[in-house]
Amino acid sequence: MARGQELYKKAKKLIPGGTQLLSKRPEMWLPDLWPSYYDRAKGCEIWDLDGNHYYDVSIMGVGANVLGYAFDEVDEVAKAAIDKSGMCTLNAPEEVELAEELLDLHAWAGMVRYAKTGGEAMAMAARIARAYTKKDIVLVCGYHGWHDWYLSANLVKGDPLADVHLRGLEPAGVPKGLAGTTLIFHYNEIEEFRNLVSEYEGQIAAVIMEPIRNAPPRPGYLEEIRRVTKDKKIVLVFDEITAGFRLCAGGSHLTLGVNPDIAVFAKAMSNGYPVSAVIGTKNIMEAAQDTFISSTFWTERISLAAAAAAIKCYRKYHVEDHQKKIGMKVQKGWEEKAKRVNLNIYISGILPLSHFEFDYGNPLAYKTYFTQEMLKEGFLGATSFYVSLAHTDEIVEKYLEVTERVFEKIAEVNERSEDISAYLKGSICHAGFERLN
Repeated sequence: MARGQELYKKAKKLIPGGTQLLSKRPEMWLPDLWPSYYDRAKGCEIWDLDGNHYYDVSIMGVGANVLGYAFDEVDEVAKAAIDKSGMCTLNAPEEVELAEELLDLHAWAGMVRYAKTGGEAMAMAARIARAYTKKDIVLVCGYHGWHDWYLSANLVKGDPLADVHLRGLEPAGVPKGLAGTTLIFHYNEIEEFRNLVSEYEGQIAAVIMEPIRNAPPRPGYLEEIRRVTKDKKIVLVFDEITAGFRLCAGGSHLTLGVNPDIAVFAKAMSNGYPVSAVIGTKNIMEAAQDTFISSTFWTERISLAAAAAAIKCYRKYHVEDHQKKIGMKVQKGWEEKAKRVNLNIYISGILPLSHFEFDYGNPLAYKTYFTQEMLKEGFLGATSFYVSLAHTDEIVEKYLEVTERVFEKIAEVNERSEDISAYLKGSICHAGFERLN
């Protein structure tokens, strides 16, 4: 993997942080040894710049490729859109087609706006909610991107966002005047939510949250948030960027039985093509016309066409059933393999987005070693497994066989009371935002 590492060394001199996305930094995976760049990918298989072949049993394009890489039925539609020109002075009819697909899935919604990324779609949703209510404060629960409205949560004392996604997110460059406009509450902590609503009575524009993340909502939790927001005339926004199109075709809230006022989609909606969507009730979405929300590349045709095709494929192949089946197999496999070699791990996550953590003194060192040894066996694997339609039973069985061998190596190191760090070929992986030299 010499070419990948050499290119990354060059990238760090040319690109602040080395990559465009924190989650794709090699330091987040296997410092100095991660392949870093890909030549091509298909299904759940990847070939790096040196021609090495890997099965991707990690995060599948950071959760974007639920159907698998280079999925023919979606890519063919995208290529046809390219041939007709991806951009034009006139509007692409796929804007209407995709809106119809999304609204057909979500009967409670009435209108749709598009963006290119999840972060900017969340910023759009926050803007619409504030424009509609003419209030400033938003209460948030979960990870919602990098924009000023969200990072302003860390302008107050401490590191509030450390509890909901990443530690160490300094709000450098975020106007200090935004302090106190974004306030954090924790998932399933209903009293904390009620207290914030009471403390800021009459000032709250929106409650913005992930309806589900690593654990399901406690009975009545989402229902109570919906009741309170309706009673107080607060806009309820569900961030479906991570969970959407995994538990069902559409938003996870459809399976949870609670409808928001606005829902936001990206990632899995288009199987890797850059487009996001904000859907909502008609009266609230109309507020988008009271504030300036506009961008040239939101009208680009290729991604809109691809997203509409991807949604058709989710429904056609009942992709959520496959994700559930494979996710269950992976989580059960982790549990059995760890128990067999007397290794302590903690398993979490919804079935399509499974995670585990080593229950020892320095879990990051263990994670790095696991990634290092999996890479030797031809698997891009860490402590997460995001299921795609391309993950077959055969591939998962191979993955679990290798996982057991690596678990056994770790157990042997523990039995000898040795430091797992001594077996690393490089340094320990990062866990949060860390400045690169």
